[in-house]
Amino acid sequence: MKIGVPTEIKNHEYRVAMTPAGVRELTDLGHEVYVQAGAGLGSAITDDDYVAQGAVILPDADAVFETATMIVKVKEPQPVEVARLRPDHLLFTYLHLAPDPTLTQGLVDSGATCIAYETVLDANGRLPLLAPMSEVAGKIATQSGAFILEKPLGGRGMLLGGVPGVAAGRVMVIGGGVVGTNAAAVALGMGAEVYILDRNIDRLRDLEHILNGQASTCFATTLQIEQLLPEVDLVVGAVLVQGAKAPHVISREQLKLMKPGAVLVDVSIDQGGCFETSHPTTHANPTYEVDGITHYCVANMPGAVPITSTYALTNATLPYAVALASHGVHGAIARIPGLRPGVNVAGGQVTHEAVASATGHDYVDLEAVLPPPTAAAV
Repeated sequence: MKIGVPTEIKNHEYRVAMTPAGVRELTDLGHEVYVQAGAGLGSAITDDDYVAQGAVILPDADAVFETATMIVKVKEPQPVEVARLRPDHLLFTYLHLAPDPTLTQGLVDSGATCIAYETVLDANGRLPLLAPMSEVAGKIATQSGAFILEKPLGGRGMLLGGVPGVAAGRVMVIGGGVVGTNAAAVALGMGAEVYILDRNIDRLRDLEHILNGQASTCFATTLQIEQLLPEVDLVVGAVLVQGAKAPHVISREQLKLMKPGAVLVDVSIDQGGCFETSHPTTHANPTYEVDGITHYCVANMPGAVPITSTYALTNATLPYAVALASHGVHGAIARIPGLRPGVNVAGGQVTHEAVASATGHDYVDLEAVLPPPTAAAV
């Protein structure tokens, strides 16, 4: 198969979807890999690094999309990239379609088969391709929040970890998954007082052990959140509903409960945001204020640390990319069943039920629009 790796063009996105090691794995199997010139520079990977492992460098994105049949990316395609997609394309990237009906419609109209990293499952129902970026985003959420708490950046003007004789700051993490666990761990490492909330009692028990009993674990009710809001200095929103829009766990009215200059960091912003007052921001202009509360809602937080993020992401995605390139969609699904819920759009239809519900499309079963090959063809 011909695999294309274009340069990411989202604002301040420096990651790249494939490392030289990935190129080597694919070319050793007989596939052709085409990388856009300069695609890896933001992650300190040169064109020569790719060429040394068998890649062909193409001058621009048009050439990559025209030459390749499988497009591997990091972030959701921007409008100019959607316009380049064809019905014979297989797109493998983060999509986050639930809060974006416009992008969903664009992918439907393209006819391409679009597989979203964030809805691929493993054998235990976990999200193996979301997890590495969730780990990065959780850590960034706390360190960014701590930075924004500084007065020149609109925060309260406090050091999250405190100093002897001065109390540490308080952090509330809403959501005890991968993002929340990493956010809480970094906050504890900084010396903050931490509360982590979730609605799953078993998960709260796990967190007691994971965090060595250093954080207060709380059941996530509206009342519990309201009782903590006046006390905390930083809130990290880490709520995830697989494939669907994130629910709002803090309303605008509830912002009045918070201290002036407190900070909200919404890691759920890719899925629409878990605070009513959230809207996506960029690394170029990361924060804004609502009712005296500073919001940080960057939609590609891991893009700020591309060397770490690129290698963490591609370590996870490479086995799936190899399976798709070597065996096609149905062949890869037969070998890795968790790929099936990753197929969000195919044959001009939405093939993920939660995405269809969130974007107002009819849900159509994958096999109805992309029939598996016959036994003879396999």
